[in-house]
Amino acid sequence: MRLKDLEIFTVAPPAPGWGGRYWTFVKLTTACGITGIGEVYAASVGPKAMAAVIEDVFARHMANEHPQNIELMYRRAYSAGFSQRPDPTVMGAFSGLEIACWDIIGKALNRPVWALLGGKMNDRIRAYTYLYPEPGKETADFWVDPDAAAEAALRFVNMGFTAVKFDPAGPYTLRGGHEPAMSDISRSIAFCKAIREAVGDRADLLFGTHGQFTTPGAIRLGKALEPYGPLWYEEPIPPDNLLEFAEVARHVHVPLATGERLTTKAEFGTLLRAGGVKILQPALGRVGGIWEAKKIAALAEVFNAEMAPHLYAGPVEWAANIHFATSIPNLLMAETIETGGAFHLQLIKHTIKWEDGYILPPEGPGLGIDFDEDLARAHPYTGDLLHLQMQEAPCDYRHGNRFEGGAPSTMEPK
Repeated sequence: MRLKDLEIFTVAPPAPGWGGRYWTFVKLTTACGITGIGEVYAASVGPKAMAAVIEDVFARHMANEHPQNIELMYRRAYSAGFSQRPDPTVMGAFSGLEIACWDIIGKALNRPVWALLGGKMNDRIRAYTYLYPEPGKETADFWVDPDAAAEAALRFVNMGFTAVKFDPAGPYTLRGGHEPAMSDISRSIAFCKAIREAVGDRADLLFGTHGQFTTPGAIRLGKALEPYGPLWYEEPIPPDNLLEFAEVARHVHVPLATGERLTTKAEFGTLLRAGGVKILQPALGRVGGIWEAKKIAALAEVFNAEMAPHLYAGPVEWAANIHFATSIPNLLMAETIETGGAFHLQLIKHTIKWEDGYILPPEGPGLGIDFDEDLARAHPYTGDLLHLQMQEAPCDYRHGNRFEGGAPSTMEPK
């Protein structure tokens, strides 16, 4: 058995586009006809350029190789060009291809991927979701309205969720860390207060940020959140200075979580050694794939840290997250888009089940999903924007900050 053919799908989810502007899926086929599906979560270059990177990584490091030789193929990609260091674009490409290899291996052995990773440690996976507006009620105001957030939180908790995430703390700018505007702190407090009053102790509050604050700015905001008891304070500072997380943790009595923008065990290992972060959020379509995530989870065990795999992508990365989560002892929870996401579930023909706040691990071979190639081809993304884009304008300290979570209310035509 050897890897022979590659096909790439760049898919645009219909509005409102939860999960990003587009998703990149890869399909590998072996010489003996077994297929595997994976997903790439890396978008620092446009979709056409990313497709070229994926093709190059496959042709250079994986074509004609046995799909079981994951460690060898990983080392080839990681070391490519005499680099041998984390590269989110190359490792993102490899991650999706690696996930597809696991799908192939599982199908060849007629076993689910989790069974090949040490077996089923968890019979069900605790799920959390961002707070999204009800279908048909999507407005830009939702993302800055504490009462609307509280209403959404109660709706999701009544469905069965025991944790909900929200990120009202202001703009994500390409300028790096900034001090939050006082109005951003006030809005964040209002969100926590309204949501806590709505759900009581029925659910954990997960306070999201996206690396937008300086270290002292993160400390100011974090201390303001403490009275509401969030389970975590997510990525409060940029991911390019991992040592500073420990400084935030020394002053803020809310657990820190981070990892969606990190890649490979090298970066996570540095984070763990620095101290301060005990909740790791790898995105399996960027971190190096399923096997690399397993290594990170093992490292985390040594530091008494838990895993909460990140998802703001499509359903194949979700499937990979679930198999990974099923197999590890130090699982906290796994991100899910609502109860699976309407278009997400259509793309995999509803082959993953969510039930009363938990995801049920698939029992079928490989990833256990049935990827709908026809539906994927019917929703191509043909633009040139990135999966997510950061704001160029700086924080507005005078007029207040308007921003949108989830997805832009207006997306360019496909």
